[in-house]
Amino acid sequence: MKKADRVELRTLAIALLASLLLWNLPFGGVLIYPFKLLATWLHELSHGLAMIVTGTGFDRVVIYRDTSGLAYAQAGAGPFAAAVIAAAGYMGTPLWGAALLVVTPSARSARIAMLALGALLGLSALTVVTAAPGDAFGPWAIGAIGLAFAVAGVILPGRWRIAVAHFIAAQACVNALLDIRVLLRPAQVVNGLETGASDAHTMAAATFGTTELWAVWFWAVVWLVWSLAVLYVALRFSGSQALARVVPFARSKVSPRGESDRDARRRSPATAPDETDPNAPTDTA
Repeated sequence: MKKADRVELRTLAIALLASLLLWNLPFGGVLIYPFKLLATWLHELSHGLAMIVTGTGFDRVVIYRDTSGLAYAQAGAGPFAAAVIAAAGYMGTPLWGAALLVVTPSARSARIAMLALGALLGLSALTVVTAAPGDAFGPWAIGAIGLAFAVAGVILPGRWRIAVAHFIAAQACVNALLDIRVLLRPAQVVNGLETGASDAHTMAAATFGTTELWAVWFWAVVWLVWSLAVLYVALRFSGSQALARVVPFARSKVSPRGESDRDARRRSPATAPDETDPNAPTDTA
């Protein structure tokens, strides 16, 4: 395995471990709560886009305090449309994350992406994200997250801005991993109430004609593998080392790709006191 590839794999491992640890440590869920709401927002909007593509029409999204959510179509869906819509949530969310990862290789692009994401969150809070009966949590929460991302995109130092953008992307990509328990439940629970089959149950019924455990597990595993594969490909494509720059134990002690140790020794220690190391990371706006 090439040395730069190890940095990319390490970045993926850190994102995965951080997500799993935060969800399972005391009060860890509090820290990751906004990112979970963001993943729910991406998940439900992916359903909504699939509703538009399949011609069923997209009506609205409701997001609840327990981070569950529902996307509502304007019309009924046939078997094919139902399968596309069901798959869109878990397959679309990591694609959003991969796109965010790929378009944020620098501090400047991370700022633009976080401002754009904040604007999209705010716009959706005013339009398609609607309040649940007696509870206006969803629009206010999504609007607040959008504002927080926009502010972070402006005030954070460059390398932390990239790291936050990439952590958000990783959260989206591993959403299926965090929600695997939801896919294996006998019924989908939204806002503490059973509302019907999960996406995996709907997909199994539409494709295999059964909701037997093996069929549900098949799609749960497919979506899990898909999320990890999308994140890995995005890391390889973008060459991301953002978290490796910020987290000390993620740093690679090896030479960059295509350079020898002798070249690195000849170049890096020779920086004079009044010169700037050409390899040092810069914080550009």
